[in-house]
Amino acid sequence: CPAAEEPVLLAELKPGRPQRYDWKSSCETWSVAFSPDGAWFAWSQGHCVVKLIPWPLGEAELCKTSERKSRGGKAETWSRGAAKEKTLECGQIVWGLAFSAWPAAEDGDADPACAVGLPCLVLATGLNDGQIKVWEVQTGHLLFSLLGHQDVVRDLSFAPNGSPILVSASRDKTLRVWDLSRDGRQVQVLSGHVQWVYCCSISPDCSMLCSAAGEKSALLWSMRSYTLIRRLEGHQSSVVSCDFSPDSALLVTASYDACVIMWDPYTGEQLRTLRHVPLHSTLDSSSEIHTSSLRSVCFSPEGLYLATVADDRLLRIWALELRSPVAFAPMTNGLCCMYFPHGGFIATGTRDGHVQFWTAPRVLSSLKHLCRKALRTFLTTYQVLALPIPRKLKEFLTYRTF
Repeated sequence: CPAAEEPVLLAELKPGRPQRYDWKSSCETWSVAFSPDGAWFAWSQGHCVVKLIPWPLGEAELCKTSERKSRGGKAETWSRGAAKEKTLECGQIVWGLAFSAWPAAEDGDADPACAVGLPCLVLATGLNDGQIKVWEVQTGHLLFSLLGHQDVVRDLSFAPNGSPILVSASRDKTLRVWDLSRDGRQVQVLSGHVQWVYCCSISPDCSMLCSAAGEKSALLWSMRSYTLIRRLEGHQSSVVSCDFSPDSALLVTASYDACVIMWDPYTGEQLRTLRHVPLHSTLDSSSEIHTSSLRSVCFSPEGLYLATVADDRLLRIWALELRSPVAFAPMTNGLCCMYFPHGGFIATGTRDGHVQFWTAPRVLSSLKHLCRKALRTFLTTYQVLALPIPRKLKEFLTYRTF
């Protein structure tokens, strides 16, 4: 795979100075999120406020929005067609964000938030006081306030495909499972971590949940029985981020040890380690020892690339079949990254409260990869290994060869 074009900064959003909140509101963007259909972008500014921004339809339009600021703490409302930018007043510092396209409401449904017969897009926000607030995007109405966590809700993950199941990760060292179709009822509390839980990710096939805490191992849970499947041990420092591939066949974890480990979640086998080697030209002589500590990792929508953000002031793009990055971009104080659902863009959040939008490699997936992705969407590693097919084909389908 040849080197990809370097990511180009297309746009940057900057928060204005807050007037209604004190300095404790911070100014860090720990989470960004695109809606599943790519129509909305959620930005946690750090000032107890979340901005919901209608996403431009094309690259040319994106370039025109290269910088939109809030002045004096007041939102600049702008529109694209019928959609308008919205501001959600959460009342607490917002740490985690997650979208879900909720199932259509039925006739006679008691909840008027979603129009009858229309899908309801919701956004969950994890707050500093342990509360989770769930909002209806189109109206900005608060649907639920979920209570149970005793500390910061650091991350959120919805089960895919319009499922009402929400998983939350907290500094209280637990994960909690909520069912929004049952008025936000708490379904399960998952205990097993001994440190703050930083990240949670549900596999696209809804069978597994991975959680990362301030520990050297990540935990893999069953989404069917809510029991621990296994500990993934291999990192030398705290694991802080995790993500599943679009076909659920791969899991990546990122750690302060400056490594990303690629796992087979079904067997627990380590398939590959991606090491973040500092580029000396980007570092000064006063840099501390942990300049390459990772903050975030995410898969591209087609499953052929990874993006990582590290403390060495670089956004890296990795091709699945290579052990070295194929592209770099300089960025400052990066904390999180997320791909646009349809590819082509990456959003990154920074410690300064900014959001930056970058170009990302666009790739036409090979027929081989499309077939593998389609098969692995419903076949586990063990099921592939049991097929009466040649060994090399099994190795390809289980990502033992790339």
